[in-house]
Amino acid sequence: MPLQQFNLAGGDVITDSEFTRIRNFIYKHCGIDLADSKKVMVSGRLRKQLNRLDLKSFSEYLDYVQLPGNTHELQSMIDILTTNETYFFREPEHFVYLEELVKSRSTHPFRVWSAASSSGEEVYSIAMVLSDFCKVADWRVLGSDISTRMLEKASLGHYPMERHEGISHARLQKYCLKGVGSQQGSFLMSESLKTKTEFRQINLLKPDTIAEQFDIIFLRNVMIYFDQASKQKVLNNVTKRLRKGGFLFISHTESLFNTEHNFKTVRPSVYQFT
Repeated sequence: MPLQQFNLAGGDVITDSEFTRIRNFIYKHCGIDLADSKKVMVSGRLRKQLNRLDLKSFSEYLDYVQLPGNTHELQSMIDILTTNETYFFREPEHFVYLEELVKSRSTHPFRVWSAASSSGEEVYSIAMVLSDFCKVADWRVLGSDISTRMLEKASLGHYPMERHEGISHARLQKYCLKGVGSQQGSFLMSESLKTKTEFRQINLLKPDTIAEQFDIIFLRNVMIYFDQASKQKVLNNVTKRLRKGGFLFISHTESLFNTEHNFKTVRPSVYQFT
């Protein structure tokens, strides 16, 4: 049968020049470097916005976003293009080591920062470990992200049931409430955890908006989206908030190679601030 090129409904796919404009715009606002391989992703994620606003091209959409008074649409664009997949107890070796650290330290108060918390699974995973093993009562976990949409989801702590994978049966019983009736097929994080967590919008490239110091910072699956200059700036900003002797967790797919820092390696992708 004859075949023809597939185009998305509502107009042509994004052009090279449009993608370059959007890539430069996102880099300016967030420091995130969208690789050429992200072109299809950008086109697919923003297409719904074009259709909703009855705009004919991605250039028209970017012009619209930059109009005075359209800050809500700007935030929507950032939310759409910076949202990443996460899940409970991702890279479980980190949480095994976190348990060891928590058991051996008695800092009062004890603070942990999840610096790219997305929809909150990392924050609640950390909170479960602290709740089980932290020796001091005054502990808290801060979750931050640039996406307000993800932060709203995270603060609710309400997830589809299939997202529970990674949480042990004992912790499901202790920290999660199974939805019934209209909420069937979902679960909710317990108030005992939610009262120990806080979520805030923070752009890791912007000047400091946090006053507190942290004992442990999770900066996982973040630096892979930045070029070298932005990666260094993010690392510098985050390090300012880490106590001497504190620990930095990054993803196993990342490294501090070619960055200036005062960390020593204590585990694969775990560093201590010296």
